[in-house]
Amino acid sequence: MIELFSQFSIWTWVSCLAIAFGAGVIKGMVGFAMPMILVSGVGSVLGPELALAGLILPTLVTNGLQALQQGPSAALTSVRRFRIFLSVGLVMLLASSQLVTLLPERWFLVGIGAPIVLFAVVQLLGWQPRLSAGHRGTEIGIGAFAGFIGGMSGVWGPPTVAYLTALGTEKSEQMRVQGVIYGLGAVALTAAHIVSGLFNSVTFWISVALLPPALLGMALGSKLRGRIDQAGFRRATLAVLLIAGLNLLRRAVMG
Repeated sequence: MIELFSQFSIWTWVSCLAIAFGAGVIKGMVGFAMPMILVSGVGSVLGPELALAGLILPTLVTNGLQALQQGPSAALTSVRRFRIFLSVGLVMLLASSQLVTLLPERWFLVGIGAPIVLFAVVQLLGWQPRLSAGHRGTEIGIGAFAGFIGGMSGVWGPPTVAYLTALGTEKSEQMRVQGVIYGLGAVALTAAHIVSGLFNSVTFWISVALLPPALLGMALGSKLRGRIDQAGFRRATLAVLLIAGLNLLRRAVMG
């Protein structure tokens, strides 16, 4: 563990903690994007595999808190409502996580980044496509897609948020549903990367180090969210989605 931390300068670790704090602020405001920010930000200084291992505990804890903000019964209601999405996504996440060291990540980043950018742009321009709840084919397809890319890259938020936004989900419910979906996904991701060996007795401490600033940032972001109405929340969500999609395309092109 000491050898790993000594490989990087103190300013590298300060940068990582600042990135975790910023990721927590965005997470508190719109309910997602923490894995994306940590993978892209921390990955740029520590490398993608250490970043993926580092995001595990912050993602697990913050999503647990987000899912339970309105109590266990509300969280269970969300689980029942999105049980198909969760089940399909879980299977695909567990399967794809074992491919993380075998397949080029950029193939999948283009596939998710391009439609996310298109979705966010057209909605910000005023077109608001709507999906009806209970459309099983769409739920299965998006759940499979989100789970597959999540296992590969640790980022499953954008397709999930695009789906919830298209359903017209109310702000507080969307935050809770995201917490439930991402929380269960984070549990699966943790288990999967214990099996893959990526999350081990050494990388565990990187994840521990990133957890406090992520929690502090989330607390600040939650206070800021309380000052935003439903329309403002939707615009903020779409703006973060657009940035997320563009970042995924950047990672696909530049590596």
